[in-house]
Amino acid sequence: MKILKVGLLGFGQIGSALYTMLQSKNSYFKNELGVRFEITRIAVLNPKKKRTVKIPKHLLAKNAVEIIDDPAIDVIVELVGGTRDARSFVLKALRSGKHVVTANKALLAEHGDEIFHAAQRLNRWICFESSVGGGIPVMKSLREGLVANRIDSIYAIINGTSNYILSEMTEKGTDFREALAEAQKEGYAEADPTLDIEGVDAAHKLAILVRFAFGGKVKFKDIYCEGISRIRKEDIDFAEEFGYRVKLLAIAKASQDGIEARVQPTLLPEAHILANVTGAYNAVFLRGDEVGNVLLYGRGAGPKPTASAVLADLMDIAQRESVRSENSGMLMRGIRKSLRIKSISSILSRYYLRFHVVDKPGVLAHISRVLGKHRISISDVIQRERNLRSVVPLILLTHDAHEKDVRNAIREIDRQAIVRGKSQVIRIEEGAKTS
Repeated sequence: MKILKVGLLGFGQIGSALYTMLQSKNSYFKNELGVRFEITRIAVLNPKKKRTVKIPKHLLAKNAVEIIDDPAIDVIVELVGGTRDARSFVLKALRSGKHVVTANKALLAEHGDEIFHAAQRLNRWICFESSVGGGIPVMKSLREGLVANRIDSIYAIINGTSNYILSEMTEKGTDFREALAEAQKEGYAEADPTLDIEGVDAAHKLAILVRFAFGGKVKFKDIYCEGISRIRKEDIDFAEEFGYRVKLLAIAKASQDGIEARVQPTLLPEAHILANVTGAYNAVFLRGDEVGNVLLYGRGAGPKPTASAVLADLMDIAQRESVRSENSGMLMRGIRKSLRIKSISSILSRYYLRFHVVDKPGVLAHISRVLGKHRISISDVIQRERNLRSVVPLILLTHDAHEKDVRNAIREIDRQAIVRGKSQVIRIEEGAKTS
């Protein structure tokens, strides 16, 4: 019988779900898998706080370091969030001879080099399945199921809050603020949703995916990040007229001159499998050189899916005899070299452009001349006509163009007297083929 003693740092929703899951299923793990988990200590800010999950008082401690230093504990599960304290706790746990499980994507995206090097040097497990995709086994798939493959591309919906908001706007016709309020009401969005709606959460997860899918160190600041706060109902509607849906995608593509790594609102063809991932669900669509296309789909957030992934990591630690053969190979892949992340200005893409323009003759021709001067050609147009001199939307789709040229053209167009407000630019992904 393998007994794994666990020290838990943080007892919020995920910690509570993990504790409940272990209490209800430990007999199954013991009888069927020969493993028993014991949560020995739990670090909380306020041990006297009333909690919905009943736990023995002797398990609670206010001092996380006291738990990390406890020689009886085998594994530290870090669920405190943030980066400053979490970084200190994780590094101290590794130095104290403890294995570590964490759901902290920000920590790994911003301090991954230091943490992974420490785990490698100290020959300790660092497990983080729950940091990307919640309950979806993304990292395990990269580490084991797809080990024979060179990963060529990743297209992922990995932020449930943004996906829920865009789904509400698409299916119910609500505007952004209404959809955000509904997401907060349903518990999918925080009171301060900035990290989700501005794409930062998805960028943290993409940094981890890129590191282990393409094999190398990644600087988080090199990943381009753009959120959905500027998406309007009219963008959803016009995209639909062209046969597209708007999704917040995390995209990574390998090429000879580097790796594209970006998070952005994206127009996807309505028939694309990711265009039909709705609500708070996540999906990771990747292509391997041997296996072809693979889709991993499921609940990407929430206490139970995340706790399920944490528990999967604990089971891995309990059942693996050799840290060196299992953990080290994965870590070495993520730290052995530095990856070159291409600048967003160098990418080639099609674009959706929305302008609010004065409704008078010659406006389309004028904007077309500016785009042409910057080597951008138009593929499709929607032009609404209303009363003379009113402001109307003008929607253009382009052929492939360089990001740098598009940015220069938009800056010039936005300075024109015929344009009202800031123009909208959304990239189109036709290359995320499902066949």
